Amino acid sequence: MGFRCGIVGLPNVGKSTLFNALTETQAAQAANYPFCTIEPNVGQVAVPDPRLDKIAAIANSAKIIPTQLAFVDIAGLVKGASKGEGLGNQFLGNIREVDAVVHVLRCFEDDDIQHVANKVDPLADAEVVETELMLSDLESLEKRVPAAEKRATAGDKEAKLTASVLGQALALLREGKPARLTEPKDDEEARIFSQAQLLTAKPVLYVCNVAEEDAAEGNELSAQVFAKAAAEGAQAVVVSAAIEAELVGMPMEDRQEYLESLGLEETGLARVIRAGYDLLELQTFFTVGPKEARAWTFHKGAKAPQAAGEIHTDFERGFIRSETIAYDDYVALGGENGAKEAGKLRQEGKEYLVKDGDILHFKFNV
Repeated sequence: MGFRCGIVGLPNVGKSTLFNALTETQAAQAANYPFCTIEPNVGQVAVPDPRLDKIAAIANSAKIIPTQLAFVDIAGLVKGASKGEGLGNQFLGNIREVDAVVHVLRCFEDDDIQHVANKVDPLADAEVVETELMLSDLESLEKRVPAAEKRATAGDKEAKLTASVLGQALALLREGKPARLTEPKDDEEARIFSQAQLLTAKPVLYVCNVAEEDAAEGNELSAQVFAKAAAEGAQAVVVSAAIEAELVGMPMEDRQEYLESLGLEETGLARVIRAGYDLLELQTFFTVGPKEARAWTFHKGAKAPQAAGEIHTDFERGFIRSETIAYDDYVALGGENGAKEAGKLRQEGKEYLVKDGDILHFKFNV
């Protein structure tokens, strides 16, 4: 499954530079002027997971297939986007199509790079984008909620639920709060809320783009962003787009040494992915054999048939059981045969909650 993250922010905060570095392409034109990104560029990124390499080595798998993550580089937003200023309508439409918002905030000083507001203030930048998203949602709900309330008085049960859950979101927006703070009471309300496709319902990951010397510890500006994220229940990471761009041009064997020289243990991509996984409550299971070892992404709390459905809908529809080995057991016991002999290969049914790192083999009949 993977997930689709829209990279957003004001012009000239480093969105396209970060996109190019993360996807190791030059698909987005990184230029020092506003609106250099007109159409949203999409880059597919392999999700790094050392567990996959380890189980592939044990099984002597011929191929290794990691799960994929999509980054969408979306055109820079300016104040007034909700009224169509700049590339407003296009920007808002592109955000509607992503699973999570990766909000890049400039946390570095550089006289050579123009800032749209002529000052570096990541909290003010964040407020500009958030305000435009809230205004767009507010305008939408101020039409939809009264219409739902009117249908509800005529006895429409679906409209009654819609008026209730979207009414909560409207109240939050009127208080200057994002719609994602809405708390649906049950699965039906959650379905209606999800179908509303509100822009401020998207989970948010703040990426603090810092100078190279601040990449390990961050700085005062990034600390402000982390405090904001904590208050909102969002996620934040520190990344230096400049460092990520440097890494792209390096041989793989030199990258770790370069990172360590800067006091870093991993790339910005790895930090963004891990934070994104936490944000969307995603986890990974594996399938492994002599032909291939493969990683699959699933939502935390999924049962075995739902996980099987990530491979193919027929697997979910005709699910019988899953042969399951915990990752630690698979590695410690030298693979499937060792796990079988030790009694660590389990037969799990439809109610089994899949765990992160499980190695699964599904039995199904369609």
